[in-house]
Amino acid sequence: MKEKIRISGFADEISSDFISQLETVTALGMHYISLRSADGKGIADYTAREVEEKLVPKLSEYQVKVSSLGSPIGKVGVEDEEGFQKQKEQLEELCKICKVLECRYIRMFSFFIPEGRDPEDYRETVIDKLRQFLEIAGRHDVVLLHENEKEIYGDIGPRCKTLFETLGSAHFRAAFDFANFVQCGEDTKDCWEMLQPYIEYIHIKDAVSTDKENVVCGTGEGKIAELLRRAIVEEGYEGFLTLEPHLVLFDSLASLETTAAENVIKENKAKDGAEGYAMQYRALRAILDEIL
Repeated sequence: MKEKIRISGFADEISSDFISQLETVTALGMHYISLRSADGKGIADYTAREVEEKLVPKLSEYQVKVSSLGSPIGKVGVEDEEGFQKQKEQLEELCKICKVLECRYIRMFSFFIPEGRDPEDYRETVIDKLRQFLEIAGRHDVVLLHENEKEIYGDIGPRCKTLFETLGSAHFRAAFDFANFVQCGEDTKDCWEMLQPYIEYIHIKDAVSTDKENVVCGTGEGKIAELLRRAIVEEGYEGFLTLEPHLVLFDSLASLETTAAENVIKENKAKDGAEGYAMQYRALRAILDEIL
């Protein structure tokens, strides 16, 4: 059972320097990363040729593979047509990058909703735009992993379920994020039960609802140990558990959030990114050792 569970992680939380990322993960005994940014550049800003020339040799040297591309696709305002068209072009290139990296997953989102507006007012627009993303992914035989991010249409369980049921595509699956559900006031167990048929990827990130702060996995309200036991032991989940510690401020955080980075991570819980990443990795391994 253990060999069917692979641990990956957003290694840019270690450092913006790609070699530092690879040195840290391999020192921990890891063989996969989720590639969100490397050498200070977001993966959506790379071309497939640049990835092949600049990143693949380093990955090969350290014998590290890529579990998913941590893209910003769908992390744009639902009314931003120019941004949407740009992201369609980026998605085409990201699908080519997947081929270069022998990776089949691209993490993505379902559009930011204007503050104060009812997300359901944008349901059909979101569905239409996601279908256009899916047309691209389908042509390249790539799977888009929808993350339940805060402030997007699919930020809570019921709206995520709406997306999966409506789109009904093997190229559109769930990346389950415990912390984001907690920060949206959701019960992760209820969300798991609601979305279980669609879950193909899991983010290891925990949080507490009191101040919506991220904490070491297993110490927050995400019910990570309980739900991993259910997923792996009872339901036969096979695949990636991807570390997203969010325990220290890191270089690319500002580009990932709509609010100031210091509002997302209010205080560093480790001396640097490498230590925070290692803390999350060891906490996850302790959970797995207990349940497996």
